[in-house]
Amino acid sequence: MDIIVCLFLFAGLFFFTGGSVGILRFPDFYSRLHPAGKLATLGSFSAIAALALFNLHQFSLAALLTSVKILLLVVFVFLTSPTATHAIVDAGVRAGLTPWTKGEKRR
Repeated sequence: MDIIVCLFLFAGLFFFTGGSVGILRFPDFYSRLHPAGKLATLGSFSAIAALALFNLHQFSLAALLTSVKILLLVVFVFLTSPTATHAIVDAGVRAGLTPWTKGEKRR
């Protein structure tokens, strides 16, 4: 069980790191939101799943209910992350930000 928890934690770390690198490397506002939204969601899923599994180490009804509550956080993140990303993109469009094109220099 501990190996599975460690694998989930390292997967979460990998996704969070990939999202951070993507935010730094992508050229414009819109393309930076992709790794911020997708990889943060996957990273939080992996980390929260690891916590839920680790909580089941001492199996009891209370531990099971706590793990279910922890997994409900994943549902909350899966619902709110795309919504927040869409709202941020909409704010960028309304502010007049234009997407990056190949001929432009990166800022």
